[in-house]
Amino acid sequence: MRAALALVAPLFTPSFFTSSVNRLVACSSNMVIPEGERMMIQAFDGGVHDEKLREDMLGFVGQELLHADAHDEVMNEVFTRHGIDSEPFNRQIQYFFRNTLGRGDSDDSGANRQRLIERLGFSASAEHRFTFMGDWALNADLEKFGADPQMLDLFRWHGSEEVEHRAVAHEVAAYFGVEYVRRSVSMLVTWPVFLAWLTRGAIYLCRNDPNCPDIGWPRLLWELSRAMRRGLSSWAWSGLSTFVPGFHPDVAGSTSQALAYIAQSPAAKRAHA
Repeated sequence: MRAALALVAPLFTPSFFTSSVNRLVACSSNMVIPEGERMMIQAFDGGVHDEKLREDMLGFVGQELLHADAHDEVMNEVFTRHGIDSEPFNRQIQYFFRNTLGRGDSDDSGANRQRLIERLGFSASAEHRFTFMGDWALNADLEKFGADPQMLDLFRWHGSEEVEHRAVAHEVAAYFGVEYVRRSVSMLVTWPVFLAWLTRGAIYLCRNDPNCPDIGWPRLLWELSRAMRRGLSSWAWSGLSTFVPGFHPDVAGSTSQALAYIAQSPAAKRAHA
């Protein structure tokens, strides 16, 4: 799984990858993220009458679709090459995002609106964290750690677009009434669930990769706790900024830096060709 590990390596500190367990958790993000992005796309499909915000929302949807497809394309190729059948896990994550966090089928318009607001709150919380990850990827000197140049460019392109549209999910959620309390609750719910899916994906890879020992949950959780102490804590704590009254995502990252990287990124050029 060297190609998969090269793909995700730039998102974390080098010490994180001293453990093969933690590398698998990072790889599992490529099975979890695409369906989450498609859930966001579905949630952002209308109801905004502010023209500027609607234009920003449509641009956001287009970028998220490209990201989801890029994750799928790369990881399907890698998993097929290494004899890993990811379809059973894919069905689980699809059910979660499409049913548990999907549109719903209630005849009550009020209930459907509340469900939409909850989904927008979850989307804004996820984008909040991805903004910090994108800004880190843009500014960290990752070349010195031997990251594959093509894969590094793919992540920096993705990270740049996360920074570029960092305020869209927040502003759409606010437009529909997601204010301080609901935003805070959304963050408290979103990230434990996301981390749970990452660890579940890592266990799945351990049990289905013929080259990986089945280590079980106790060691996996122990290695993750060690990783948090070795360098992921700053990213983990970044979510606390959402609890600051009056918070706005524009305080994180630089739009001009993100646009400059997108303009010269080979991955971005291929995606938009």
